[in-house]
Amino acid sequence: MAPLPPKQSGIFKKILKCYDYKQYKMGLKLVKQILSYPETANHGETLAMKGLILNCMGKKDEAYEFVRKGLRNDLTSHVCWHVYGLLQRSEHKYDEAIKCYRNALKYDENNITILRDLSLLQIQMRDLEGFCNTRCRLLELRAAQQVSWISLAVAYHLLGHYSTAANLLDRFREVQEQQKKQNSKSVDQDRVHPKAIDYEQSELFLYQVMVLYEAKSYKEALDFLNKHSSQICDRLAILEYKAKLLLALNRKAEAATLIQDQLIARNQENYAYYEQLELALNMNEKDEKTRLNLYQTLQQKYPRSQVPFKIPLLFVQTPEHFKSLADAYLRKFIKRCLPALFRNLKPVYDYEYDKIISTSDEVPELRSSVFEKYGVPTKLKIIEELLISYDENLNKYLSFDPNDRSKSNENKTLILWVYYYLAQHYDYLGQYQKALDYVNKAMDHTPTLIENFTLKGKIYKHMGDTDKAVEQAYEAQRLDTADRYLNSKCAKYMLRANKISQAEEMCSKFTRAGVSVTENLNEMQCMWFQLETAKAYYRMKLYGLALKKCYEIDSYFSEVTEDQFDFHTYCMRKMTLRAYIRLLRVEDVLRSHEFFFKAAEVAINIYLNLFDEPLSERNQNASEQKPEGQLSSSELKKIKNKEKKAAAKQLQQQHHQQQQQQNQQQNHSQTQTTGNALNGLDPIALEHPKDPLEQALRFLTPLKSLATKRIDTHLLAFEVYRRKNKLLLMLQSVKRAYKLNPYHPKLKKQLGYFIQIVDELRGDNKLSQPVQSVLDIELPGLGLRGCTNE
Repeated sequence: MAPLPPKQSGIFKKILKCYDYKQYKMGLKLVKQILSYPETANHGETLAMKGLILNCMGKKDEAYEFVRKGLRNDLTSHVCWHVYGLLQRSEHKYDEAIKCYRNALKYDENNITILRDLSLLQIQMRDLEGFCNTRCRLLELRAAQQVSWISLAVAYHLLGHYSTAANLLDRFREVQEQQKKQNSKSVDQDRVHPKAIDYEQSELFLYQVMVLYEAKSYKEALDFLNKHSSQICDRLAILEYKAKLLLALNRKAEAATLIQDQLIARNQENYAYYEQLELALNMNEKDEKTRLNLYQTLQQKYPRSQVPFKIPLLFVQTPEHFKSLADAYLRKFIKRCLPALFRNLKPVYDYEYDKIISTSDEVPELRSSVFEKYGVPTKLKIIEELLISYDENLNKYLSFDPNDRSKSNENKTLILWVYYYLAQHYDYLGQYQKALDYVNKAMDHTPTLIENFTLKGKIYKHMGDTDKAVEQAYEAQRLDTADRYLNSKCAKYMLRANKISQAEEMCSKFTRAGVSVTENLNEMQCMWFQLETAKAYYRMKLYGLALKKCYEIDSYFSEVTEDQFDFHTYCMRKMTLRAYIRLLRVEDVLRSHEFFFKAAEVAINIYLNLFDEPLSERNQNASEQKPEGQLSSSELKKIKNKEKKAAAKQLQQQHHQQQQQQNQQQNHSQTQTTGNALNGLDPIALEHPKDPLEQALRFLTPLKSLATKRIDTHLLAFEVYRRKNKLLLMLQSVKRAYKLNPYHPKLKKQLGYFIQIVDELRGDNKLSQPVQSVLDIELPGLGLRGCTNE
């Protein structure tokens, strides 16, 4: 297409400025001026810019119409292709946007703006090779810009080309120094105005140390760190890197001195420092005496710290030594009236429990059943004996030890915390009646202590009595209505009891006024509430509403993934490169998070239920199983009332969701994000999917790549593939689960199903020769004898 005349060309430049400054109405007026001339009425770039401005104003359909029209009128315009890519990017269609940018570069290969936008999409999509090539091109075109050098170094770092990244950083600093020399001031002016600390340069030095450390160039990294340590602001980072590098270089004596005299002296509560210290001192894990001497020295040096006192409780196995250590630790913190004492010692409990699991063949699902079958570990018995002795001695003598008269006349309130700890102890062991007895004693001693109510509610929750758990949590919340934690805990217990409306009312005390609770919690991405609500709906068999919550949680993770887009340029500009690399690595495994896993588990189980028995068939079967003629009038009346309440509640929820969607459309008419789009999902449509197994795979796929160390991932995968008749994928699932825990009860059941399916296919001669060969190789290693599907 012919270029614009000079007058219209000037107007077009003003349109670009209006777009940059978000003066959209003015931009549309200028667009109208160009398109009003007959000779420029079909100018492709102007039409594309009109579409881009309309897109920013929230008019998506019109925007695409004008951009596509402009592109048809001028297919060789880099502006049209670039604008089309921007539209695709706004819709999060990054693959399509990249194609558009590449087409734009065919007609203007040196366009800085297009290259920069392309690089952002490539790092967002983790196309590291493409990102590196694009940043190379940008460095060639803009070698004077700091971002060009840093971005290319980061690209090589992410690709694992550490030496190239380090060389680029060295070369960049040389260029910087040359520029500073050219622009430097006189010596007299420097004396009058002292040189300020260069935080960006400091971060750049630390980033280069990070690159060299990951390249395993430890000697080079340590020399570099020592050389530039005076220019680095983060003194703690210097010490931590030095400790790591000295350990890696096997200079353990220097590392031990640095860790003990500087790192631990700065922070005695960091477990990593103690692990490094043991490594530096060449301590054997089984050498209990030497390790204990080390920690006793540290205890004397830092008597107010906690970690040096807690770590020996984990590795000391001799009953006499453990008893003396536990006795000193328990007395110390009971005297301080520390409510979190049990939580501090819980790693000891978990460690002993894990030892039972790791050395046992048949492990029950419930922890209480494990202790019943294998007995309470020695350490936990010792703690129990100590606490019971405290109970007796404090009640009789007001002393922990009646033989020591110098420590008599202890505070009478200490017995309260002994009761409190014993209640938590027996709760962990699954001895719930004893736990209730002790928490009741604590409540009789101090009726207004909030911790007693929360603990009692927790015990009832573990017993499975959710209604009583809610009562206790509500009493705790009532004692301190301004405590957000108690409010949240009470709401969570209500959701566990399927009291959704009451939970929302409880949360409304801390949500924004004038906005519905559900909408406000959704805006805040309150995942625990959404997850518990999804589980509640699932238990109530309101599958559509449960799935909606699962998709909302999924949208939160999508939004977090999208949010990293803003940091690609920000971190390069602000030189926060170490944090940027950590961000990218966290984003890569984002969906391995506990909240997503649990939401995906709920969604997959729902889709499996809907596949086995679609909702319409399930309702029909229920009516067939219980004809009205066989029910008494009272039973029939109860069933009908229950159905009416469930239907009314579901209609109310649907109306609420529709109202919420309308409010959000009014408040956010100019933006469309993934989360807002999901609010339009219809629960009724969700619980009637066309292909439930494909929807289940949508949630299963991230788990298979990111949560491979969780046995539940493979158990869920087996159930999906069993229904899809994918024999080899079923084998893959049970094989992976078997490696993680060959004694899992669900796995044994699935192995039984698998054997039955294989035997049926063999009997019908439906197994192909390749599949038969794979089964002959893999089955003997799974220990399938005695497995049944019962």
